[in-house]
Amino acid sequence: MASNDRVRVRGVEIHRPIIYGNTAVVLTQKEREALPTPDHTHRWTVAVRSAASAPDSDIVGGADDLSYFIKRVTFKLHDTYPNPNRNVDKPPFEVSETGWGEFEITIRITFVQESGEKAITFYHHLKLHPWTATGEPEIPPLEEAAKMGPVHSWQYDEIVFHDPFQSFLNILTAHPPTPLPKAKRRPIPFHTANPGSLEASKGGVPEFTQEMEKDEAERLDTAKQKLAQEHSKLVDTIVKKEKELEALKKELDKALQGT
Repeated sequence: MASNDRVRVRGVEIHRPIIYGNTAVVLTQKEREALPTPDHTHRWTVAVRSAASAPDSDIVGGADDLSYFIKRVTFKLHDTYPNPNRNVDKPPFEVSETGWGEFEITIRITFVQESGEKAITFYHHLKLHPWTATGEPEIPPLEEAAKMGPVHSWQYDEIVFHDPFQSFLNILTAHPPTPLPKAKRRPIPFHTANPGSLEASKGGVPEFTQEMEKDEAERLDTAKQKLAQEHSKLVDTIVKKEKELEALKKELDKALQGT
């Protein structure tokens, strides 16, 4: 018989804001020459962090330790990297490497045993080059890129737990997330994973705010509404096609009976 701690609390929904993405910097000529692969041009770090940033920090997010609900983060890198499946079992949940090209990274988050939750997966396209105003990557000469500073590409998301176990709910409520600032404390533009949804420009350290959280929530709601509309249209199309098929079957039956 399950204890009260292993009983799900029905009707409860609790979320934790996170960000995932990467920061990339151009390697100096001396750093490139010291590498076993001198064709590598950038050093990058891909990470999963809390959405809130520590005050005056040059790190994007990461104000909170997420290990109270995240057990492991697995980063699946390009197959050309040795040991492309990188398991990180304690914070910071990040992987740093060098390279020359952009590629998609699969990010799998496994939760602590108390949660009883299945792992979830995100996908992030590694960004090494700055965005232009049109949302296309810009690839300047390395010397110019080095002067521009780090490139940032981060996505805000919220992990939602529905009807959590009482024991897990106790853990979550004991570790409230650091609130996001109402406005930027560092009014510097930055790169984002989705140019146009948030401010996108060159240079600076990103910081997610309550205003951005609201914008992202509205964007997700719009996407959900669009998906629901498309689903409704698809259902209508299927119903129409089924009726046409039924009519054709009846005509075929009549034709066969007349032969």
